[in-house]
Amino acid sequence: MTTQVFLASGSPRRKELLAQLGYQFEILSVDVEEVHQAHETPLIYVERLSKDKAQAGVKFLVNERKIEQTKNIFVPVLGSDTIVVIDGVILEKPKNFEDAKRMLLALSGRQHQVMTAVTLATPETTRTKTVITQVWFRVLSEQEIEQYWESGEPCDKAGSYGIQGSGGRFVSRIDGSYHAVMGLPLMETDQLLHQFL
Repeated sequence: MTTQVFLASGSPRRKELLAQLGYQFEILSVDVEEVHQAHETPLIYVERLSKDKAQAGVKFLVNERKIEQTKNIFVPVLGSDTIVVIDGVILEKPKNFEDAKRMLLALSGRQHQVMTAVTLATPETTRTKTVITQVWFRVLSEQEIEQYWESGEPCDKAGSYGIQGSGGRFVSRIDGSYHAVMGLPLMETDQLLHQFL
C-alpha cells in the first residue's frame, strides 16, 4: 500500500486514532523542544508545537530524500499536540508524582479545557486545525490521586490523566471531542487530510 501520510508522533494514542480513519501511514520520530514562551497564549503555544512537529517531519524527509510525491502532490506530514488548560495555566506532562498531584488537585471538582492542534505540512503548504474541548472533573481524593499515579497512566499525559484509560472515571462531563482529548480529533484530522489527498 502507498503511504498517504507520515505521522510525526511517537504517541500510541495518535497512532491508534489515525489507524481508525483508515489511512496508510508511516511513523516519523521527530525531536521538537516543547518549551512555552512567555508571550504565547495557550492556543498559540499548542498550534506552534503542532506546526513545529509537522515541519520537523517535512525537514527530516527532505534531508533524507525520502519525501514522496504521488501525482505531483507531496505526501503530507501530520503533527499534533495536546495541552490541558485551567485558569489560563498550561498543564503539560508531569515531571514527578508531586507535579501530577498538583495538577490533579487543580482539576478536581472543576472545569478545564483540553486544546489539541493538528497540522498537516508539505514543503509547500502548512494547514492547522485546533479543537478545544471543555472537560469537567468530579472531586478527587488524595488517595485516588496517589493510586492513579501508581498505575503509571498519568506519567506521559498532558494534565496527568488519560480520558481513555482509568483516568476516565474522574470525568463527569465533556463538551467537544472525546478523540481530541485523547490526542487526535478524528473529524478535523480527516477534513485536513482530504485537503491534501
